[in-house]
Amino acid sequence: MADGSALQPATAIAHKNRARQPNESAEYRKAREALLVEEIELNRHIARVAAQRRALPPGGEVKGDYQFMGEASSVGGANPVGFEALFGDKDTLFVYNWMYGPKRQRPCPMCTALLSCLDGNADHLRQRIALAVVGLSAIERQIAFKVERGWKNLPLYADVNGNFSRDYHAIMDDGIDTAAENVFTRRDGTIRHFWGAELGFESADPDKDPATEPDLMMLWNVLDWTPEGRGTDWYPKITY
Repeated sequence: MADGSALQPATAIAHKNRARQPNESAEYRKAREALLVEEIELNRHIARVAAQRRALPPGGEVKGDYQFMGEASSVGGANPVGFEALFGDKDTLFVYNWMYGPKRQRPCPMCTALLSCLDGNADHLRQRIALAVVGLSAIERQIAFKVERGWKNLPLYADVNGNFSRDYHAIMDDGIDTAAENVFTRRDGTIRHFWGAELGFESADPDKDPATEPDLMMLWNVLDWTPEGRGTDWYPKITY
């Protein structure tokens, strides 16, 4: 992205917009142009945040005793693999910890909805990075739910000893599993943590759900385009 000082004012760009919708009123067009200014500024802010994220200094080296059972292990009875195996042939790894621990009768509906979105994009993501979905339930149990949902592209792993989930904030102080998003890098033989989602209940505005922006879930982004918005009393379910 160009340096901020070289950017045209968002109002000037919005004024050049020639899009018009059928039968719109002058009042609508005036309000829509004002909204377009904000959308331009939002895009610029997202780009600035992404650039700031990419410029983070090296994160902490990954040193824990982390052991995972992958999907192949459930078939061949293989031994657990270490953390580096999750990278495969890539040097950047995105890990999503989903809320499907052994004490849960069913997975978290929000995690389920998010992973359904991620499943549809996993093949595209794996062109550039490695992807791993980690849960605390046995790998056989996770696979059974994957089959039920019809997921085709998500690589599932069971955190055998819970150390990874504990260290990278997927287990709360009370021992309950929670969702977590983390990115790791492998450079010159050294694996480091690059970024992890830290927005949560402590950082949420009053009466607002915590969210990681931009939201990974296409569900919320589409609802944000509608007059009803996300609402305050609706969340996705596993089945309807």
